[in-house]
Amino acid sequence: MELILCMVPVFYMKLLSDSSGTIILVVHKMLKFVFFLLDWLVTPLILLQTFRKRKRLPPIRNHLLLLSATELAKRIRRKEVSSEEAVKSYIERCQDVNPIVNAIVETRYDAAVQEARAVDEFLSRCTKTEEELARELPLLGLPITVKESIAVQGMSHSVGVKKKIVDRADEDADVVARVREAGAIVILVSNTPELCLAWESNNKVTGSTWNPYDTSKSAGGSSGGEAALLSSAASVVSLSSDIAGSARYPAMCCGIFGHKPSAHTVCCKGHKPFSSDENWDDYFSIGTMSRYAEDLPLMMSVISQTDDARRRFSQETSLKDMKFFYAEECCGITTSINSDMKAAIHKLRKYLEATYGAKVQQAKLPDMKYAFDISARSLLNMDVDDVIKEFEGPITSKVFLELIKYIFCVSRFSFSMVSYAMVKWSYSKFPQRFRHKMDDKAVSLKKQFDDVLGDNGVLIYPSFISPAHYRYQMYTRTANYTYMMLYNVLGLPVTQCPIGFNSKGLPVGVQIVANAGNDHLTIAMAREIEKAFGGWKQPPTTEIPV
Repeated sequence: MELILCMVPVFYMKLLSDSSGTIILVVHKMLKFVFFLLDWLVTPLILLQTFRKRKRLPPIRNHLLLLSATELAKRIRRKEVSSEEAVKSYIERCQDVNPIVNAIVETRYDAAVQEARAVDEFLSRCTKTEEELARELPLLGLPITVKESIAVQGMSHSVGVKKKIVDRADEDADVVARVREAGAIVILVSNTPELCLAWESNNKVTGSTWNPYDTSKSAGGSSGGEAALLSSAASVVSLSSDIAGSARYPAMCCGIFGHKPSAHTVCCKGHKPFSSDENWDDYFSIGTMSRYAEDLPLMMSVISQTDDARRRFSQETSLKDMKFFYAEECCGITTSINSDMKAAIHKLRKYLEATYGAKVQQAKLPDMKYAFDISARSLLNMDVDDVIKEFEGPITSKVFLELIKYIFCVSRFSFSMVSYAMVKWSYSKFPQRFRHKMDDKAVSLKKQFDDVLGDNGVLIYPSFISPAHYRYQMYTRTANYTYMMLYNVLGLPVTQCPIGFNSKGLPVGVQIVANAGNDHLTIAMAREIEKAFGGWKQPPTTEIPV
């Protein structure tokens, strides 16, 4: 199976190497058939996981776990709740749920409790007003969790790569320094795939992270550890990153909010993997995930690197002044969304039209049919420094040796790393003329978004083709992550919003997209969606909560 999965992208790249625009469309149809056939062959093996025993989380008994970060921080400032009480509550919840979801890489519980006591001592003698504290230390005493790929000084920073000696962060990433300066207390770092190179959080160090709503299914990736903890009420707000839907996809799988900001909004220093390519910051983003929509502007205001961006996140927005568009397809070789995802978009359209008298128009974006090719070109054109370091040299010279080692079960890498190397090697054989053509198409598509959405429009778009799936199923659905990758390429702000559940109790979500610099529009929509559809809901538990 692994060999087939690796050769599919090779086949794709080889065909396209001699393709004109017309032949590309034909190749898309062929590749859709290849992925369909692969899915048909592999799915019976994947579905064996349906026999995996499903576990349920213990009930939430502490009311503090049900407060938003905004509300909890407010109560700490008012000394209605101690920081120590809040931190210990989340530590206890982490200890309760992690044996089930397997989301934690390393903890700093003792240090966090000590920091919380210092906060309480500071507040006991502080003479500043609540308003002054909210302005100067908006996260004071608040426990947060951090994706392992984002450096926390002294904590594991191996990012799922198996090593004899664990990599540890020498200093905090820029965003971690910012949240600490705002008063937050980091309690742990959470699981990812190897170097964030997969949409499932599975590696040879920590293992697989499971979905709290159905523990036979994946929590998604690469921010799957964060998503599982948030969904389980073991975290209230987090720092996560988005390379190709890495925050939005697990947020959808686990029924929470995830925000990928406009390009260059947040400093990416201290993240692994990193690329020295000049285009890296155009594509890669650090953002946040949360259970409650009101916490998105709180976190983004803290971690944004410019005053303009901070003002943007605090900007009040009325939906009465907005234009609404929708799209249901990505075209190219992607699969159509299923009935669950279509129903979510339909519900939101119906709500907006009934509540605001707005016409939700279908967006006309002709170059969307090139979305997969545009996304693949941007993702694979950059060399990722940390991947090259792990391969101890150029990927292209090691890829087949590593594939053979993997087939014979002697590779230290997981399949996500090996398959990335195969695709990267394939792309190295790609003709320059096709790359240039996709560059032009990316510019053209960005212009189409500019024209359609303007400065007051949002696009309602599927988060994925279906709710959460089984582990390893991502490999047969690789092309479908274009639904998220595209917005990394275009540098647009996107917020993934939970919008209910399907008949099997799995969360369903939609992406809200705006033009660059209009993050406040997507977050305003997130808050409205939460109000209308309920937002995050507790996963099934072993007993009825008291």
